[in-house]
Amino acid sequence: MSGVSRTVIRGGLLVTAADETYADVLIEDGRVAAIAAPGTAYARSWTAERLLDAHGKYVIPGGVDAHTHLEFPFGGTFSSDTFASGTSAAAWGGTTTIVDFAVQTKGHALREGLDAWHAKAQGNCAIDYAFHMILADVNDGSLKEMDLLVAEGVTSFKLFMAYPGVFYSDDGQILRAMQRGARNGALIMMHAENGIAIDVLVEQALAAGRTDPRSHGEVRKTLLEAEATHRAIALSRVAGCPLYVVHVSAAEALAELTRARDEGLPVFGETCPQYLFLSTDNLAEPGFEGAKYVCSTPLRPREHQAALWRGLRTDDLQVVSTDHCPFCFVGQKELGRGDFSKIPNGLPGVENRMDLLHQGVLDGHISRRRWIDIACAAPARMFGLYPRKGTIAPGSDADIVIYDPAVRQVLSATTHHMSVDYSAYEGRQLTGRAETVLSRGEIVIDQRTFTGRSGHGRYVPRGSCQYAQ
Repeated sequence: MSGVSRTVIRGGLLVTAADETYADVLIEDGRVAAIAAPGTAYARSWTAERLLDAHGKYVIPGGVDAHTHLEFPFGGTFSSDTFASGTSAAAWGGTTTIVDFAVQTKGHALREGLDAWHAKAQGNCAIDYAFHMILADVNDGSLKEMDLLVAEGVTSFKLFMAYPGVFYSDDGQILRAMQRGARNGALIMMHAENGIAIDVLVEQALAAGRTDPRSHGEVRKTLLEAEATHRAIALSRVAGCPLYVVHVSAAEALAELTRARDEGLPVFGETCPQYLFLSTDNLAEPGFEGAKYVCSTPLRPREHQAALWRGLRTDDLQVVSTDHCPFCFVGQKELGRGDFSKIPNGLPGVENRMDLLHQGVLDGHISRRRWIDIACAAPARMFGLYPRKGTIAPGSDADIVIYDPAVRQVLSATTHHMSVDYSAYEGRQLTGRAETVLSRGEIVIDQRTFTGRSGHGRYVPRGSCQYAQ
């Protein structure tokens, strides 16, 4: 569908984080040119090569998934979605921008890791993309490199309190990275779990013969997520640096964030659909089926879900991302048969996020505008992409979804487009689905037909966190 310079979307309910109103949208050369009330003389005067009818549908910004892991090395294997398959699946689900994680390898430069991820993504993405940087080796060289990366639009750096021997950083290293972030304007992202203590509990569980997937959730205790969250907040206060805690899964960790935010600290939190819809019941599925649900932070008992939804309503959690890191059940998750600690950590979900959160609207957990906020606007603001991404406004990229709020669907591995052999939500019935998806004015999903192409997606340099300015 390239080559079309003007498109008009007519008659839909335009829903953004700030407002909802019936409106027509004029797109010109890949950007939103104008918005007007339907039927007005101004709207009727628009001419365009392409007219899209959105009557009875929502017109919403394309989703921004700020936490994905495509072609990601972990546990002796790689996540199963490539940049081509993962970004296509994202488009099917109404997401038009991802922020993936480039990885620094210990003993190597940040630049080397970032260049490797650029090489993986370039020419392969169906939608736009950006990068965070995983900081796995904090030293004088990597700290200086942070400044250079910030200057070229990589403005967020992830550290791990978990995974000793792989990505783990100690408190001194974390403090030094935070101090650098305070100077150069970077946002520090934290995987907050006490990995040193968890490794002790893993060793003890295996020695006691507790080897099945259920034990993964039992050893990664909620108190160890809460303790690490508290410690990360304390270190960020000492450094004077904003903090973003990824994949918050437990009420106790959320309470730490809430307390810090009540004190006015620049502390932010993300949760993921799996923590809102799945639970330890899934980890306990018979046989080895629970391995499908092994991720870190782990799934929690069902009662934590209400606290997380409440955190989203009260803005103590600002963003819902997927932490999309799929591993096939056959040949990958099976690496952990007989030893849960060898199950690759991660779930598929980049295609399901927008629809699951819309179900949260229908179930009364959040409002329509809050849906768009946590899935589109807030991640764009958090990671320096707004208002180019995350909203529909004159001058914004025409990343737009015509969303059918009434159509029913059943999630299944037989129909999804992610390159993984199971669905974490197999058989779940949802109402609502992206019907037509535009990325920079180009139709990539046309009434449930994929019309996109690898290479359409562009790398997007980012500004600094707009909540911390």
